[in-house]
Amino acid sequence: MAKRSSNRVKPAETDLKEKLVNLNRVAKVTKGGRTFSFAAIVVVGDGKGTVGHGLGKARDVSESIAKAVDDAKKNLIKVPLHKGTIPHEQKGKYGAGKVLIKPAADGTGVIAGGAMRAVLEIAGVHNVLAKSQGSSNPHNVVKATVDALSKLRSPQDVAKHRNISLEKLFNGE
Repeated sequence: MAKRSSNRVKPAETDLKEKLVNLNRVAKVTKGGRTFSFAAIVVVGDGKGTVGHGLGKARDVSESIAKAVDDAKKNLIKVPLHKGTIPHEQKGKYGAGKVLIKPAADGTGVIAGGAMRAVLEIAGVHNVLAKSQGSSNPHNVVKATVDALSKLRSPQDVAKHRNISLEKLFNGE
């Protein structure tokens, strides 16, 4: 089987937007009482096909979000977009979180819930049908969505792999 090329991207710091997906307050019980800290899940992207996710933990909310953003900038991937939607249907999985994303006609919008919506909107997908199955844990859903997006192949890649022209790919034989 042919080795898949990595679709990791170097961050262009200037035009990245960030979106907080989940903020969780966790407590550690010590001899002196409870110690609270925060865990933040953040998605960053440029709205043009680049997206990444990150997790940050700290005692302060803003510090945990800043750590999550830094982590997300290290995990950027490039998503092939075709006319504001994805090129084909794809499934993604991470742990018990499973997602299904399907391309949609122009004007449909992002039909997705919770953590999936954040990832798809920040990636720049304008029309998509999405379904989250299994775990609704935001960690797993975000990672499963990014997994599905990373598995997407552009029409140019498919045509090159099959040794046919783009026109033949879309029109059939």
